[in-house]
Amino acid sequence: MIRSPLMTVMTDAVAKAARSLRRDFGEVEQLQVSRKGPADFVSAADRNAEEILRAALQKARPDYGFVLEEGGVIEGADRSHRWHVDPLDGTTNFLHGLPHFAISVGLERDGQPVAGVVYNPIADEWFIAERGKGAFLNNRRIRVATRQSLDQALLLCGVPHIGRGDHERFLRELSHMMVNFAGIRRQGSAALDLCYVAAGRADAFWERDLKSWDMMAGLCILREAGGFYSDADGGADPCASGSIACGNDFMHRELLKILRRANPASAAARKG
Repeated sequence: MIRSPLMTVMTDAVAKAARSLRRDFGEVEQLQVSRKGPADFVSAADRNAEEILRAALQKARPDYGFVLEEGGVIEGADRSHRWHVDPLDGTTNFLHGLPHFAISVGLERDGQPVAGVVYNPIADEWFIAERGKGAFLNNRRIRVATRQSLDQALLLCGVPHIGRGDHERFLRELSHMMVNFAGIRRQGSAALDLCYVAAGRADAFWERDLKSWDMMAGLCILREAGGFYSDADGGADPCASGSIACGNDFMHRELLKILRRANPASAAARKG
């Protein structure tokens, strides 16, 4: 586990928000049977956790800016540092009582991810990393899997839902993935998907239509675990483009090849 002052600030803030979310998650099952349903309650839980995170991080680093899922962009006096905060990544899972969601806090320095904390409060799993200090799951150092064969590999993905994303493009890309990978899973939390690749639980991950708060923490954790990433079209900045393709070196390269085959017009335009 990393014991630096920065990591202490981040994990303390996340632990405070986790207590709130864990308590609220215990109420979801009862709300499922109410006529109104749990959606409004979950939105309030999300906002409350974000306020806890913002207050704790701002107290410790008052000059840093924020990119918040609920609160938007808040500029700080220090223009080099920004927190990217997702207080509840996996809201739909939370809404339905599925215990697979996370708090994600990533620190950006001059456009680069330099520290990340992703915490699943139900599983009590802390994924943490700081640039140059490695990546950890609780007290165990983690590394990406070394698998070099797609037909033995597990791929994670995100699925666009109603009102979001290019469904035709996703189905086209998925059809290409299905004939190459041993298994494909959609788990509902991009932050945890990145961490699962970092920990070797999965071999690769791709998704489009993401935000920086979904990825900033996970990108640092993945990189410190020896992973490779780009956006889904091969660009260098997933947070700017809103998409991700990642794995070990081999998996990342093969994933991009498949995505290019699935989108020949886009690939040709980039070459031109």
